Parts: sequence; C-alpha cells; structure tokens
Amino acid sequence: MSHTAPSVLIVDDALFMRTVLRDILTKNGYQVIGEATNGHEAIERYQELHPDITTMDITMPELDGIAALKKIMEIDQTAKIIMCSAMGQQGIVVEAIKQGACDFIIKPFQPNRVVQALEKALQVSAGE
Repeated sequence: MSHTAPSVLIVDDALFMRTVLRDILTKNGYQVIGEATNGHEAIERYQELHPDITTMDITMPELDGIAALKKIMEIDQTAKIIMCSAMGQQGIVVEAIKQGACDFIIKPFQPNRVVQALEKALQVSAGE
C-alpha cells in the first residue's frame, strides 16, 4: 500500500520563511503543493488545492493569518491549520486556537517542532 505524502500549503509573505519551511517539510516526507503570500491568496489556494495541512503566518499584508484562518474554517470545518508566529505573539496565538487552529510554531522554525506540529495535526484527523 503506497502511503501518499500529506499535502501542505505554506502561507507566509516572506519568501525566505516559505523556503525554510518547504525545506523542512520536504525533508520530512511532506509534499508542499502550494504557497501563498497573503490571506486572500491563502483562501484561494486552499479552495483550489484542498491541502491536508496549511501553515499560516500570522502577520501578513492585505489579510492577516487570523482573518484567513476564520475564512478557511468557514469554508471547511475540518481544515488543519498550523499558525506560524514570531516570539511575543502569544495573545494572537490563543485567539487563533480559539478560531480553530490546530497548533502553532514559533519563528525561527525548529525543524523537529515543525514536524511535531504537523504530525499532531494529522493524528487529530486520524483519531476521529
């Protein structure tokens, strides 16, 4: 039985951050199927690609991560979204979890923590 790699949509306005995440995910057997640079794009890409997991930056131009999270959760209540935040954004993170985010990872990304968050998000879906 071939196990297809979980698909991930990376949302971050910084190319460098997307590259770092893509690298960590690819090395750990995830398939990055798309990237978005702001909340509007994130919503469009999500509807188009239906990723297993979305990593969502909090601070972005046009539409921030929390607003995009709310919209995506409205479209798909089963969406697995992991918030990416800078240090000191704990308040926002708490809000994101209330809105339905699975977990959060702090920048600068630690590869093992990133993988842990994604595995946890996938287990939530497998456990239901």
